[in-house]
Amino acid sequence: MTVFENGLSIISWLLAIPFILLFAIFTLELLFGLLRSRDWRNSVSNESTADHSIAILIPAHNEASIIVRTLSSLRENIPVGTRILVVADNCSDNTAELAREAGAEAFERTDETLCGKGYALAWGRDILAADPPDCVIVLDADCALNNDSAAKLALAAMRKSIPVQATNLIFSVAEAPPVVQISNFAMLVKNLVRQRGMTRLGGAALLTGTGMAFPWQIFATAPLASGDLAEDLALGIAITKQGHAPYFLESAGVSSEAAAEEDTLVQRTRWEHGFLTTARLHAIPLILSGIRQFSRSQFFLGLHLIVPPLALLMATGIGILFVLAGAAFWGSTALPFALLLTIVIAAILLTIGAWLLEGRKVLTFGALIRTPLYVLWKIPVYLKLVRGSETQWIRTRRSGEDVISDSTND
Repeated sequence: MTVFENGLSIISWLLAIPFILLFAIFTLELLFGLLRSRDWRNSVSNESTADHSIAILIPAHNEASIIVRTLSSLRENIPVGTRILVVADNCSDNTAELAREAGAEAFERTDETLCGKGYALAWGRDILAADPPDCVIVLDADCALNNDSAAKLALAAMRKSIPVQATNLIFSVAEAPPVVQISNFAMLVKNLVRQRGMTRLGGAALLTGTGMAFPWQIFATAPLASGDLAEDLALGIAITKQGHAPYFLESAGVSSEAAAEEDTLVQRTRWEHGFLTTARLHAIPLILSGIRQFSRSQFFLGLHLIVPPLALLMATGIGILFVLAGAAFWGSTALPFALLLTIVIAAILLTIGAWLLEGRKVLTFGALIRTPLYVLWKIPVYLKLVRGSETQWIRTRRSGEDVISDSTND
């Protein structure tokens, strides 16, 4: 082998090893997330919540179009006596008035310098502190809790004395554009299958911003006041480091309607830029801390964070495969290409398995075969990331609204 070929081989290994690791983590999480086991549908007992006080905290920014519907649905699925508090944050509409008419407590917050969901939650916490509940459930204004999910979340949080995360999914009508359906499926893989797999491996559950239950003693001191694009993810990391790793309660569910196609790109840009920025800051420190402290929750959470979103992982992985194939053609060892190809194929097959077992309710077969177009559709998201991460909240347009506002809360 010539010096040139040796150099190509070294470069091939340097390119392949990081992606082999990323796909191995992704594949391991999918494998553990898809395997059937006795805890396949974890649940809590039928213990009553009568002896416990529960508060549901809803941050809301210009949600007049949906707040009444959200509160009406919520009242049908919560224990009697549950307190509902809406924080109308920097609103220019009548969100607070409509919330009061729908039977909730509503408080208006105005602070144009400290904008974001985290600040609204911290402000709501200060109100609750005057008469603190045993448990606080955070719910986004566009979300609905499934039947009995509020009781399940509260009981699990109080019994375990740690935060508890429900399964957070997005749904759309069967006629929704393929890119919207595929985006919903990517969220299902992340928030259900990989979440399940990571927690089975011993990792901390990811807090996803809605359907989160906290015992008051943890919520009272949680670092909420933040303008971070991924404030929920950062909150879960901080709480995990404190020794209170969140728990994933799959049998509790929270859901929301998918945004329109043109708004889905805005939404995904914000989510993915926030995730990648937070992961860049915390993934490696969590892995190292997990090793030092023998903490599986931190170690596997760190591993999870170094894996980029599904479309970016697949696009870059396949791109590197082409580079490695070219290097092999010019004389490099073919082993890096063969190993990466094997793990990429395994990841694709397990992703198809996730669709067969879990994803057909959000993604039709016709939309599934258009997945390559979805990757192309995501290119603007990643090009914007190269130019600089998204730094401001952009509120997702709700059904029936004509424009996307320049607001902060989602």
